[in-house]
Amino acid sequence: MRPMLATPGNSVPVGGDWQHEVKWDGMRVLVQVDGPRVRVTSRTERDVTVAFPELSSAGSGLPGHDILLDGEVVVLNNGTPSFAGIAERFNVTKPADADRLAATAPVTLMTFDLLRVGGHEILTQPLRVRRELLEATGLTSAWVQVPPVFDDGELLLTATDEQGVEGIVSKRLSSPYRPGTRSPDWRKIVHRRTSSYVVGGWRPETDRAGVLGSLLIGTPAEDGLQYVGRIGSGLAGAAGAALLPKLRALEAPTSPFNAPVPPAEARGAHWMRPELVVDIEYHTITRDGRLRQPSWRGVRADLTPQDL
Repeated sequence: MRPMLATPGNSVPVGGDWQHEVKWDGMRVLVQVDGPRVRVTSRTERDVTVAFPELSSAGSGLPGHDILLDGEVVVLNNGTPSFAGIAERFNVTKPADADRLAATAPVTLMTFDLLRVGGHEILTQPLRVRRELLEATGLTSAWVQVPPVFDDGELLLTATDEQGVEGIVSKRLSSPYRPGTRSPDWRKIVHRRTSSYVVGGWRPETDRAGVLGSLLIGTPAEDGLQYVGRIGSGLAGAAGAALLPKLRALEAPTSPFNAPVPPAEARGAHWMRPELVVDIEYHTITRDGRLRQPSWRGVRADLTPQDL
């Protein structure tokens, strides 16, 4: 079974038929428990049980009867989800590697839906009923939690933004569970942030030397630019064509970054004098200082690197 998915939204739905939850920045999973056996599958139905030994241990907090849970596996850092922490688990296939990661950065299963209980599927039951049954399971431990839901979505949206959390998901209480469907009965609002950065290089599109493919950007430091990532989203078509002459005018023989750019990202790069300031929209900044999901906003002709 594939999980039900939320539709992207720009405004928080209101009314008594909606509940609002924190959107956890982790890995979506379905967890099947049948006696001592636990099976964890990804949103693409891949078996990832080996990657999460915390959930199959005797002390996980999962009940022993036949249930199917929908949730998000997260790594918490001071109570806030760390995407970099959970990303290390995505492709783990060796038990020894999983045990090592579980010891240093344990996961927590944030459970938000119950799809089967006592061997009986309850997909057609409204969310209101499924939520009541989920809370009645008594799931609570260091590795498994049932996060609270809220009536005031706007207040939750503000709080998650202030706390640096990904966003919120609003769900219609009367909605059934529709596996594998992106439904308007679930709506997600994700926070995006905008900051100014300096362009230190650019790369052409593969096999199209005269077309802008991506920018290499950074923040000014005393010893050069501190690399924060490569951005290509939003540069296609007219935006990239208009920007390319400005980039060519600033080309330089050496990199302006204060440390080597990862080879996979520096391949084919044209280096530049670090003079052009641009605005970039992004989701979050990872633990190693990289922008996550960056996209192009525009040139800041009113700013110089000294202004940042």
